[in-house]
Amino acid sequence: MSTQITPAANNAPAKAGSSPNIVAQVGNNVRQYLEKGTLFLPENYSPENALKSAWLTLQEGTALTSCTQPSIANALLDMVVQGLNPAKKQCYFISYGNKLVCQRSYFGDIALAERVNPGSEVYYSVVYDADDFEYDIHLGKKRITKHKQTPANIDPSKIIGAYCGMVNADGEDMGADYMPIDRIKKSWAMSKTYKEGQTTGPHGQFSEEMILRTVIRHRCKPIINGSNDQMLVDAMRRSQEDRTEAELDEQIALNGNGAVLAIEAPAPVVVAVVVEDGDIAPIGDDGAPY
Repeated sequence: MSTQITPAANNAPAKAGSSPNIVAQVGNNVRQYLEKGTLFLPENYSPENALKSAWLTLQEGTALTSCTQPSIANALLDMVVQGLNPAKKQCYFISYGNKLVCQRSYFGDIALAERVNPGSEVYYSVVYDADDFEYDIHLGKKRITKHKQTPANIDPSKIIGAYCGMVNADGEDMGADYMPIDRIKKSWAMSKTYKEGQTTGPHGQFSEEMILRTVIRHRCKPIINGSNDQMLVDAMRRSQEDRTEAELDEQIALNGNGAVLAIEAPAPVVVAVVVEDGDIAPIGDDGAPY
């Protein structure tokens, strides 16, 4: 089953006046999928509100005039299928050449992981050097057994690691990932914008948030990828096309300010890219990564 939308305008860039029609078309398709029972969304998710928020977001950039109507429609559809809302910083839109892509933030990773496992809850924290922290391993799964922290311990220069785990609807711990700071920095090193000891850029200015983002994405990725919702899988696959994680990380970190970016598309090539945590760092209106 294909979930793509191909408006009649083919590959021509969308015009400002035609964009509301694209939003309406996506809304109509979503309603049809829901009526047919081929699309399942969280009970508290409003596709109409998410589409309105996305429309307002897109007006702030150049995507509506530089991207094709099919790619805009599919980016909006992918957003809804994944149950994301840009107003909650769960996703953002990137112009990759003349193609628009909806990319999840780590808030989106949390929302999607909790959607794949209804009733579950993601938990996470950074660990400072002076914290009283312990975990055990049961049947191959790490479980955080003790983490005591005082305000005096909080020092961004003394973070030794971070963890992220999930508790299911029955309160059972599904296991956590703990990543020591050296491993986190090794993941960051895959980004051309990161340099050890830097004080500028997202990794230097917002180190705690970037550390959490890395471990959250690392823990949520296998949960999300384990979904058996074919429409959801298709939407996630499309959001990964025509780009590499490292290239986007560099462009967003250098140029991102909450606006839609125009990134030159590379020549078509089949590449196998292994990125431990999908390290992409968009910068929001407040200057912080999300």
